Amino acid sequence: MKTRISAALAFLALALPLAGQAAGHEHHEHHDHGAPTLQLNAGKKWASDAPLRQAMGHINQAMAKALPRIHKDQFKDADYQALAKTVNDQVAYAVAHCKLAPRADAMLHGVIAELLAGAASMEGKEGEARHDGAVTVLKALDAYGRYFQHPGWKTARG
Repeated sequence: MKTRISAALAFLALALPLAGQAAGHEHHEHHDHGAPTLQLNAGKKWASDAPLRQAMGHINQAMAKALPRIHKDQFKDADYQALAKTVNDQVAYAVAHCKLAPRADAMLHGVIAELLAGAASMEGKEGEARHDGAVTVLKALDAYGRYFQHPGWKTARG
């Protein structure tokens, strides 16, 4: 798993500068994780593809299933580990299979960076409560739904 996460992070580190060049401009505003600031595509949501929708759907379903237990404080460290693994595995799948236009891809990196940060927190790697990692993942899912086309998308709620 660490190899896949490392590969995804390495991909992000290499792809972000290239995506900015491919889009014909540099990004000057960034999230804390080095990703471009999310924005709409001339007022419209960015296109997605089937692999991206599949991966994001799996993450969203996993969060929907976990949220009732998280809210009742019944989610244990092992549960957070398993949820983080799902997020990491699905991000790795999306990175490997998703084929978006360069500007849409650059926008997606903001969502991916947040998903990976949330997963790291759920694994206990970030020095914050594992619960906070779940909140970060939910915020990333919400941003995905606001900025990317995904018919029928509804972010998981607890």
